[in-house]
Order: sequence, then C-alpha cells, then structure tokens
Amino acid sequence: MPAKVLVNLATGMEDPERVTVAFLVAGAALQRGEPTAIWCTKEAVRLALPGHAEGTACEGCPPLERLFEQFAQGGGELLICPICVTARGLDESAFVGHAKVAGATPMLEWLGDADAAVFSY
Repeated sequence: MPAKVLVNLATGMEDPERVTVAFLVAGAALQRGEPTAIWCTKEAVRLALPGHAEGTACEGCPPLERLFEQFAQGGGELLICPICVTARGLDESAFVGHAKVAGATPMLEWLGDADAAVFSY
C-alpha cells in the first residue's frame, strides 16, 4: 500500500500562495497514488465552503478552483477541525462533499499505522 500524505493547512485565503502550495503538494501525492488528506485548521476551515477556494494567488500560479477540483476528483479528503468550525460559527452541513469534520483523534486514526509524509503550511 502506498504511503499516506497529510498536509496540515492552517492558513486560508488570507495567504493564497500558501493555500496554492498546499494543494499542489496534495495533488502531486494523489497523482502518485498515495492516499492524501488536507487537515484544515484555523482559517483554512473556510476552504470547506463551496466557492471559497477561488482566484489566482500570484503571477504564474494555477487557479485555485482548478487545484481544488483536481484534489476532489483525485480522491483527496478535507479533514476539518471541529473546534475551528465552532469558533467561526460555520455550518458543516454546507461543506463540499469531500470535506468532513475531524479533530486530532480522527486525523490520527486516518493516518493509522501507515508510513506517512506530513507537510505543514
């Protein structure tokens, strides 16, 4: 079984370049056939809302909508911090289909005993 890849993303659209890099890394892992999740904390939890990951972060950067869609179509999972959701008053029933609320314990359970690479942005 391929190694798992977890990307910890604590930054939302206030830093679109960081979001872009996180989705580029996650997308590359999915292309290699590695089970991949992005654990969204802090402002990154808003990325679970439809239409939030939009725009182009910088000259030459790919559009975030495309990266977000490729991540979803590739089987990537968005694990969304429940404390951060509550702190921001978000409605998890409005989240995109590949997002689910998952705190630290479920995130670690997702990793399991597999070899894993963890990236943090």
